[in-house]
Amino acid sequence: MNEYMTVSFYGENSFVEKRSKFIGYAKPVQTEQEAVDFINELRQKHWDATHNVYAYVLREGNTARYSDDGEPQGTAGIPVLDVIKKSGICDVVVVVTRYFGGVLLGTGGLVRAYSNGAKIAIEAAKPVAMRECSVCKIKCSYTAYGKISSLIVSDGGKTDDTVFADNVEILFHIPTDSQSLFNKHLTDLTAGSVIAETIDKRYFMCQ
Repeated sequence: MNEYMTVSFYGENSFVEKRSKFIGYAKPVQTEQEAVDFINELRQKHWDATHNVYAYVLREGNTARYSDDGEPQGTAGIPVLDVIKKSGICDVVVVVTRYFGGVLLGTGGLVRAYSNGAKIAIEAAKPVAMRECSVCKIKCSYTAYGKISSLIVSDGGKTDDTVFADNVEILFHIPTDSQSLFNKHLTDLTAGSVIAETIDKRYFMCQ
């Protein structure tokens, strides 16, 4: 998988439905432990809430979990999970907290409310595409530095760090599927005197 969708950062939003208050939370996570820690954190924060419903989806182990947390089966956790999956995102945990307002919502009302809580939480956390990139290192002369820096940008890469010493060392990342073309351009530009060394592969937000 060269690309996937997740959320950019922690986000939250809330609404009131027939006097019940729903608070939706979403956060990017990469492990099940991170998801569980976030759920427990919100349970402690909202210890007095009627329900803290959650769902999370992880790329690691193709994992998906949910909990109705006391709501009628199928009316809370599954709707939250469905919103995550229909959004096409993963490596995310969503918690929807409910403070009961005294008016029953019925099965359909609960499904709609928890779905909406998940939806507004994900929107607040800003979905973003993550692309597999090669993390590379280049050592070059000061004379070649300007042209190589421009080439990195024009071929879709981004410089992460630059060290100026006897030579210039550039640390950058570039989409893996653009790397071959970049290497060809680099060879043409420097007559083969400069080579990009791949030191890692990681996912970065698409530019």
